[in-house]
Formats: sequence, C-alpha cells, structure tokens
Amino acid sequence: MIDKQWESAAAAVADIPDGASLAVGGFGLSGNPIALIEALLAQGTTDLSVVSNNCGVDDWGLGVLLAAQRIRKMTSSYVGENKEFERQFLSGELELELTPQGTLAEKLRAGGSGIAAFYTQTGVGTQVADGGLPRRYHPDGSIAVGSPPKDVRTFAVHGEPREFVLEEAITTDFALVHAARGDRHGNLVFRKAARNFNPLAAMAGRVCIAQVERLVGPGELDPDTIHLPGVFVHRIVEVGEDIPKRIERRTVAAEGA
Repeated sequence: MIDKQWESAAAAVADIPDGASLAVGGFGLSGNPIALIEALLAQGTTDLSVVSNNCGVDDWGLGVLLAAQRIRKMTSSYVGENKEFERQFLSGELELELTPQGTLAEKLRAGGSGIAAFYTQTGVGTQVADGGLPRRYHPDGSIAVGSPPKDVRTFAVHGEPREFVLEEAITTDFALVHAARGDRHGNLVFRKAARNFNPLAAMAGRVCIAQVERLVGPGELDPDTIHLPGVFVHRIVEVGEDIPKRIERRTVAAEGA
C-alpha cells in the first residue's frame, strides 16, 4: 500500500498552480483545513476558483485567501459571515455562483462518484433554474454576468407530474480537507459538524490533500469508524490536536441560567 504522508502542509500544496480550482471542506468554521489554507496563502497562489459551503470569516478559513485577493470565483451556498466577501462581490471584484446547500453537497458527491449531472426539485421556479441570478457585478452595480437558464423537465413522482431542474456535477483540480484522524493509507475519520462537507469536497478533487489532527498507522482505525476511504485521498499531513479552531459566534449562557 502507498504511504501518503507528506512532511508538511507547505510541501503538500506546493504544486497547486495559479488558476487552479479547489474544493475546500468546512461547515462554517468547523473543519476548515486552516494549515493547508495558510500554506497556500504563504506560497502566493492566486486566481483561484473555490468551491466551498462558505468562505470563512474576514480573518479565518478561506477568508484569509479572500482578503489577500487570491480568489477569483466562489461557488458557495452561504456567504453571510464575511464583510470582505460582500464588498468584493458588490464591487465586481469577485464572481459568485450561489448554490442551494443540498444541491451543492450533491454536486460534489456526484462529481466524486462519476455522475455527470442530476435532476432535483430544488430551485424550480426561481432564478436558480430560470437564470439571471447575479454572478458578477460591474463597479456601477449593474449585472456583468448572470447565471444561465438550466434545463427543466417533468417527471412523474408518486403518479403526479413534478418539475425538476438539471444540475451538473462538480469536479476540481484539488481538494483541501480537515479530519480528526487518519492513517497513512489516507482513510479518514471526521468529528461531528466537520463531517458535513469535508468528505464531499475530498471526493470531488482530482488530487485530495488532507490535514489530520492525529495520524496513525495502517490498521489502527476500526474499519467501521472510517467515514472516507483512502481511495479518495492522495496526500495526508499531520497538524496536531492543538491546531487552533475558531467559532463564528460564541454564545455563553448567563450565570445561573
């Protein structure tokens, strides 16, 4: 079996070129592959097209790449925690393909499974299907690029006709993901909310790079606990269990409540 361990995050991302497409794991700030993101920032890679549920916050996660203006396009389902994201999008500096969250998850999974496209009811009767959803603005606020219309077909469901919109799968040049544990063969175990998009992002990337908090030897992970098999993972880097983890909005109960 191939040993997929790399000595550092910097070495693991060194061949990601300008203009690459990336699928990046994380749900909010949970499960952000921050060591890989910071290594990519340090090496100066730019003009990136990134697929991720969200774009971090202004100073964490993908937000650090965005602040350095390294991202050309985002494909996301939620963008509400990042003021710099809002500024770049509305000023015409950033392209955004806004995608329903479940659809985005399935587009990544389908890409990793070799499925070219699928039909879904999500988005029927909206600009998601009809087109015209702003993807890039001119500096004056007018729409520079709008989304194209998508194919809509009628299928019988439980004997009743229903409309479905065609969504194409997503594949990317690279994937960056975070896992709680992994072995040198690339098998990964995720923790709680970090499992939401990391496995799907990993599947979609032609080359998947995983940072793990704890790396173990082959056979040390119980096969029944593995969330993503090593066939989808090409490089793995141990970053330690004390790697910083951020929370978007910390809520603390009042004393005595």
